[in-house]
Amino acid sequence: MTGTTSQNVLAQHGWWLASRASGLVALGLVTISVGIGLLMSTKLMRRPGLGPKLAAIHEHAAVAGIVAIAVHGLTLLGDAWLNPGLAGIAIPFKMAYRPLFTGLGILGGYLAALLGLSFYARRRIGARLWRKAHRFTVVVYLLAVVHTLGAGTDASTPWLRGWLLLTAPPIAILFAIRLAKGLGGARRPAPRPGLAQPPPQRALPPRPAPRPTPVLEEA
Repeated sequence: MTGTTSQNVLAQHGWWLASRASGLVALGLVTISVGIGLLMSTKLMRRPGLGPKLAAIHEHAAVAGIVAIAVHGLTLLGDAWLNPGLAGIAIPFKMAYRPLFTGLGILGGYLAALLGLSFYARRRIGARLWRKAHRFTVVVYLLAVVHTLGAGTDASTPWLRGWLLLTAPPIAILFAIRLAKGLGGARRPAPRPGLAQPPPQRALPPRPAPRPTPVLEEA
């Protein structure tokens, strides 16, 4: 009897459970990726060989997070109760279920894909532009948190709130440090182009004293 009930629950809510699980995984991966990215940008940890390891974790977590976000949306297509349709999971604010928070989640997913996959095109777009665009990764995290709290069914659970209370303050502190460093660097006066300072003049050697004029004694 219990086995039959479990099968019925899985048959009716299997797609919803899959979407719920992949959404939580996506939130965790986005948190890890954004946190490591902020940690690297603030340069608070400078150990030999640590930078490449953090960069690899940051990159892999970002790509895995994009995959989890895609699974989170696609599995909702099989949910008979929600029945969002392709437009509901692809067009922001189109879904009937809590359109504001689901729309913010869709925007966050698009932004995560755009910023995460731009890593492989940074040679084409230029490293400087890529770094400027990459600063918006914290917006992905913010949208993911708002979407989870506003549309997620696990928003009221103690373990999810504990996870957010554990991870949100460090991310906020790292973001504040990076923002402060960016403002401090912007205030430094940059040298004007074309107004190069003249090279320092060499000190001239002292001029020799004039020779004394010989005095001819009278005979």
